[in-house]
Amino acid sequence: MATRSFRRYSTYRAATLAGLFTNTVFGIINSFVLLAVWRANPTAGGYDASDAVTYVWLGQSIIMVVMLWGGGTPSDLTERIRTGDVTIDLHRPAPLLAWYLSADVGRAVFHLLARGVVPTVVGALLFDLRYPAGPGTVVAFAVSVGLALLVSFGLRMLVASASFWLLDAQGVQQLGSLLAVFLSGLTLPLVLFPGWFGELARALPFAALLQVPADVWLGQLTGPALFRGLGFQAGWAAVLLAAAHVTLRRAERRVVVQGG
Repeated sequence: MATRSFRRYSTYRAATLAGLFTNTVFGIINSFVLLAVWRANPTAGGYDASDAVTYVWLGQSIIMVVMLWGGGTPSDLTERIRTGDVTIDLHRPAPLLAWYLSADVGRAVFHLLARGVVPTVVGALLFDLRYPAGPGTVVAFAVSVGLALLVSFGLRMLVASASFWLLDAQGVQQLGSLLAVFLSGLTLPLVLFPGWFGELARALPFAALLQVPADVWLGQLTGPALFRGLGFQAGWAAVLLAAAHVTLRRAERRVVVQGG
């Protein structure tokens, strides 16, 4: 299923090119915004200017991998619930959650290759980026991105599952997207959030989507802190996937097909 999903998304060439352009432009704009912030406070949040700019381009490279705006294969589930085609999914030999997770992995790999590499190269050519200290950091970053995908998938599946009970789940989807964009650190690094609000933001699952992978790449998490960061992601992934599994199991018992 992952291979089929990869091929499916690779057919959207125009959308991919438009997305590359958008990621690159926003990366440049956000880089200059954060550079202005760090000129005023060169050590804000424990970052320096190079860390801040690198953070921007890391965000642009994995934004579609973890689907911060929502979407991906859980959106397919939402539509299939609306049309009633989900009844076909319920008769597949594979569990519903595993089926859609496999498809989302294929989508994520495509977006990592097609939407992640080019913006990062552009950012490296235009700005002074920070690179991993060694191969161990690269491996840890790859693991962190994989865990971020699992957390994101769990969140998106919970949002999609609301369609089993709601006639229109767009409000829930929009709220989820808003929270993910703001609390993941895409708008501003969470290290800039002050006091108790910053502590709360860094404890929520949204922090596992971008802030933790970025800190791994930047070397902000090393030694025991690195294992705590990865454990934080793994813990939220387990909780959210378990919650999605329970929600889907309950929904299967009371499916009401609507649409036509």
